[in-house]
Amino acid sequence: MSIRYELVIYWSEEDRAFLVEVPELPGCMADGESYEQAVANAQVVIEEWIATAEELHRQIPKPRGRLMYA
Repeated sequence: MSIRYELVIYWSEEDRAFLVEVPELPGCMADGESYEQAVANAQVVIEEWIATAEELHRQIPKPRGRLMYA
């Protein structure tokens, strides 16, 4: 699956891990001990988020690319 959703990746000192948020998919987050692991985990979580949405017949947002923040 080609994943094109924007990822927001940051280090959490509290969790001692990299955290990844997928703003276009509500509640979709992942973590990892390394940057690479966090991104890989995010890809898995995105696929699971989409599969669950399909099972529940919910709309799946189309990737919009770079988001603009205020």
